Amino acid sequence: MQSDTATKFSHIKPADTEFKSGGLRDFFLYRDLGVADATGGKVIAHLVRANMAPEAGTGWHRHEAEFQIVIMTKGWAKFMYEDKVTLVEAGDVVHQRPGIRHFLFDYSPDMEYLEIVSPADFKTVDVEAVCDTPSPTPWK
Repeated sequence: MQSDTATKFSHIKPADTEFKSGGLRDFFLYRDLGVADATGGKVIAHLVRANMAPEAGTGWHRHEAEFQIVIMTKGWAKFMYEDKVTLVEAGDVVHQRPGIRHFLFDYSPDMEYLEIVSPADFKTVDVEAVCDTPSPTPWK
């Protein structure tokens, strides 16, 4: 059984934290959900929201992480996972296996997703393109 001091109880309400820039991508906004602090850096959970129209996307990359899950809460996003286009819509859940090469190249103006990753200080590594990537849909 885990010790009571290994993690802390956390309860974050929408008014407790706000969406901010300064995360991994400048075209997204991030809302910290307090999980990294509560778990001593074992896990991070944040909401990610579209902030600007997709132009170049995230580029091809992979994460050095033990676990990563994306739960689309609003809108949609199109990813390349290896050489496959994957449309992720509100309600969809994606488990990104460790090291999978991917590229988020298109998303709706209302896109928002919950991302949970372990460890909290995971690294992102740029990789060579796996294949050609479709163009994003222009926002109106």
